Amino acid sequence: MGMLKEFKEFAIKGNAVDLAVGVIIGGAFGKIVSSIIDDLIMPVVGAIIGKPDFSSLYLVLKGNVPPGTKLEEARKIADTSIFAYGNFITIAINFLLLALVIFWMVKAMNRMKKETPAEAAAPSSTDQLLMEIRDALKKQ
Repeated sequence: MGMLKEFKEFAIKGNAVDLAVGVIIGGAFGKIVSSIIDDLIMPVVGAIIGKPDFSSLYLVLKGNVPPGTKLEEARKIADTSIFAYGNFITIAINFLLLALVIFWMVKAMNRMKKETPAEAAAPSSTDQLLMEIRDALKKQ
């Protein structure tokens, strides 16, 4: 019974609940960011410079691969060693675009978030009493 009680305390602690909410919101936020990149940014980039898909770029390090062979087919050729750098370039570009969009979104959210200065808390009754004693001693 002690383990069940411990688990209940852990599960309903604020940190565990906050983490669960963060994971759920993070998943939804990831879909929003993916949509912004796939549906809004990439079409504009594609219209300006063409569709930036470098995933089929590779360099043959060992073996004989006919020129113009697609990467998937080149990998199937026996005794070849292929340095497939194109997919890395595509993923790196996507990461940079993703990071840029997240930066813009966080910046916009911070701008919208209005931080009000925290009001000073009123002194406790003990502090109030000590201040009165201090003031009375000063007068003497």
